[in-house]
Amino acid sequence: MSSEGYRPLDGVRVIEVGQLLAGPFAGTMLAYFGAEVIKVEPPGAGDPIRGWRELDDSGTAYWWRSLGRNKKSVTANLRTDAGREIVRQLMLDADVVIENFKPGTMEKWGLGPAQMEAANPKLIFARISGYGQNGPNASKPGYASVTEAFSGFRYLNGFPGDVPARPNLSLGDTVAGIHAVIGILLALLERKQARGIQGQVVDVALYEAMFNLMEGVVSEYDGANAIREPAGSTITGIVPTNTYLCADNKHVVIGANGDSIFVRLMRAMDHEDIAVNQKYSDNPGRVVHQEFIDGTIAVWTKARTSTEVIRILEAAEVPVGPIYNIADMMADPHYQARELFEELPTEQGPLKVPAILPKLSHSPGRSDWAGGAVGSHTQEVLKQIGYSDDQLSALKKQGDI
Repeated sequence: MSSEGYRPLDGVRVIEVGQLLAGPFAGTMLAYFGAEVIKVEPPGAGDPIRGWRELDDSGTAYWWRSLGRNKKSVTANLRTDAGREIVRQLMLDADVVIENFKPGTMEKWGLGPAQMEAANPKLIFARISGYGQNGPNASKPGYASVTEAFSGFRYLNGFPGDVPARPNLSLGDTVAGIHAVIGILLALLERKQARGIQGQVVDVALYEAMFNLMEGVVSEYDGANAIREPAGSTITGIVPTNTYLCADNKHVVIGANGDSIFVRLMRAMDHEDIAVNQKYSDNPGRVVHQEFIDGTIAVWTKARTSTEVIRILEAAEVPVGPIYNIADMMADPHYQARELFEELPTEQGPLKVPAILPKLSHSPGRSDWAGGAVGSHTQEVLKQIGYSDDQLSALKKQGDI
């Protein structure tokens, strides 16, 4: 399939009125797979992420070039009647709206789902917030950092007895954005089934998106009164799977918790005595002896370089790998073979951005352009919905766009 071929969401129009990360990441995924995403930003500086972290020579965040890709930027001042009317007009012909404001904000502006239902009954409203649209916490501000803690995720992330750690990423936002995309796609599919349901609300809470990753934690507590605790670089009840230091001061991750894999690991380490010992033949037995097993592996890896450890264990078909930073990833031939980096032109020169997953064999997504200037599509988009040149000039003069 040519890179110029069709994409699954061709013909779907999305209005993105969120900012920062959760809503915009959902919009980026939809745009990558063909949706026309119109991003509404406040006049002036636009989405705050445009100015976050590392900036290019124009003062624009490199992150924005990725997060804003394939989107049409339209400015509208949601604090004015004229700005809100622009958004209402855009929503009249849209399939999807993505918003991640505090619950009740869109209703205050006259742009909530119930207020738009009569004018556009097919509209799918994806609402992303910290705690969801109802419940005692609905009105609380909910950034990823706080909601990750509320979800139970932070409690598990770290080493026993230490301060709960945060990965250096806004996981709650990104995971919530992915959940929003799943919900939008389900709602689009439901609408296509023609069973009487047209539009509906997709209610995504950041803490619930993280809660959805909690595996057996709920059932283990309810059934066995067991509270899963932080376990450092291991995972509770699965042995061995850990991070081990090597002679070159690099770490490797070894996952040998399958029974036959554990035997192969021990034989690769020249520990036939452990490989055949019935005490370690299954995972429950290995859990009892976790300290001994991890200690034995750690002694073996510390006597060898990471390259040597990986070579030996890969030959034995034991899951093993290095811990990569971004420089390692971009230099790795597997990443290159899988085409995980795409290069886009910007005013400052070519820039690599990550591909958006998953991969589709016949209708893949693609990056068409990098995130551009604030309001770079305002004239084009608003003329399409009936605004004249004189009206646009007046709106600009008044600060509405």
